[in-house]
Amino acid sequence: MADIATKYTGGPTRRGRLHPAWPVAAVAALAIVAAGAFTTMAGLFTEPLRREFGWSHGEIGLAASVNMVVYGVVAPFSAALMDRFGMRRVVGAALAAVAVGALLSTAMSAPWQYVLTWGLLIGLGSGAMALTFAATVTQRWFVRRRGLVSGVLTAAGVFGQFVFLPVLSWVVDGHGWRTAAVLLALVACAALVLLRDHPADAGVRAYGAQRFTPKPAALPGAAARTVRVLGAVARGAPFWLLAATFGICGASTNGVMWTHFTPAAHDHGMPATAASSLLALIGVFNVAGTVLSGWLTDRLDPRRLLAVYYALRGVTLLCLPVLMSATVQPPMVAFVGLFGLLDVATVPPTLALCRELYGADSAIVFGWVAAAHQLGAGLAAFLGGVARDAFGSYDPLWVAIGAVCGAGALLALVIARPAGRCGTVSGPGFR
Repeated sequence: MADIATKYTGGPTRRGRLHPAWPVAAVAALAIVAAGAFTTMAGLFTEPLRREFGWSHGEIGLAASVNMVVYGVVAPFSAALMDRFGMRRVVGAALAAVAVGALLSTAMSAPWQYVLTWGLLIGLGSGAMALTFAATVTQRWFVRRRGLVSGVLTAAGVFGQFVFLPVLSWVVDGHGWRTAAVLLALVACAALVLLRDHPADAGVRAYGAQRFTPKPAALPGAAARTVRVLGAVARGAPFWLLAATFGICGASTNGVMWTHFTPAAHDHGMPATAASSLLALIGVFNVAGTVLSGWLTDRLDPRRLLAVYYALRGVTLLCLPVLMSATVQPPMVAFVGLFGLLDVATVPPTLALCRELYGADSAIVFGWVAAAHQLGAGLAAFLGGVARDAFGSYDPLWVAIGAVCGAGALLALVIARPAGRCGTVSGPGFR
């Protein structure tokens, strides 16, 4: 083992050769693209399924709801399962679940089958490949450039959700929804071929590491460990601050923008197609904003970055009621660009804070923080609809969420950072 440690470096393994960490990150990005596409593709299936089977919006929407719930529940456990069974096995099972779910959906004929395939199987698979997967890859394979890599992997999910969506929409329109489902299943299967579990499998150090790290022994009791980690971190204020800020993130993005922006724009006379195009454009800016945020996270205090992101996001949402109109005007395009840059930019600094605070357990902790994101999104989506029914307009919703983002900026600034480097939540400083 010592020979290996002296032979390989934390950068390129030999002069002119690419470090294996980068191909692993690329393969992980491909898997995350597939998972991201599955989370938003159900919307493309609504009208084709209604035309073919005569199902109601409620029957079709139930599958999407089950998908979101399962996605949020499984995410905190996936990191512990990767420590227990290995990243390649868990991601392989997740990719197999989404591939099987997509393929079985092509033969369905009843709504309950759609719930089983698209709701349960694909929810399980995509949840296991959620942001905790990106956290595990960066934690194991990188010491340097962690912020940048987490930004790129997060951007991959955004690419799958929104930028890749027009391609799938074209496939659905031209070749049917079954062809699109099979295409995504093939992408999911392809991602498994080159994925490696740990740098020790390739006989190298993590990128930027000063020493070779042997592959750790499997940690038994994945489910119990996930719950135990939650119990440990829940006794400290930093976890609740991280969960609260990320819950605000979910409420102000998935909760209101992706759920209520299109109907709100329609209330002002804007065609749904134009509003959906603006959302797709936000997705394009998401990619640039997330990668830039990862780069900044490597260089600046992540708490201050989060404070700036939430403050600016709040200002943009406060301005949204006066920007709504029947046509797309330059101020609305400016809003789309700025909101897109800020939308997913919160992920790299939140991940960085989890790593600094919770060390080896950071991926599991981030899974619970991500669950708070989904909870905030679901709560805001529901309350947004209630607000529209009560006030006859979405304007109070934008103002309320903008104010909540302002509170998120203040909360981010008071997250305590450790004085020294930490290991796990059961180690020094976390009693």
